[in-house]
Amino acid sequence: MKNKTTKSYGKRTDKSMKAVVRLERLRLKIHNKTVNYLNNFNLTFNQFKVLEVLYHRGDLNIGSITKLSMSTPGNITVVIKNLKRDGWIASIPDENDKRASILTLTKKGQEVIEEVFPLHAKNLYNWMEVLNDEELDTLYELLNKLYKAN
Repeated sequence: MKNKTTKSYGKRTDKSMKAVVRLERLRLKIHNKTVNYLNNFNLTFNQFKVLEVLYHRGDLNIGSITKLSMSTPGNITVVIKNLKRDGWIASIPDENDKRASILTLTKKGQEVIEEVFPLHAKNLYNWMEVLNDEELDTLYELLNKLYKAN
């Protein structure tokens, strides 16, 4: 069988495509490791994101949680419904808008995120340990530059 040579779109474009593929593979690798870790606590990744946002930001409305957790409105509705069902979050009336509600962690939700998050943070630290402090700063600055430019 004959090997097909890869078509070049120019040196810089080829490097750009390789970099994007590498970023996506790394994102997927970290995501999969995180999902495997969260499975130990019977949490989905999306449930974890909602609990984490409420834990670090405090009580919020659904729109804010959707934005901060980088979710979609349709998906977040199901996630919130399941978190309420499991007793990890609750709705409280929004004093500023009687039609809306604010989501808050319950005692059970607070306990689970306080158990899960510290080791999650340690896992992230360990995954980045291959980089020294200067390299980690540079990586962040470069990713931030790309994020702001596009």
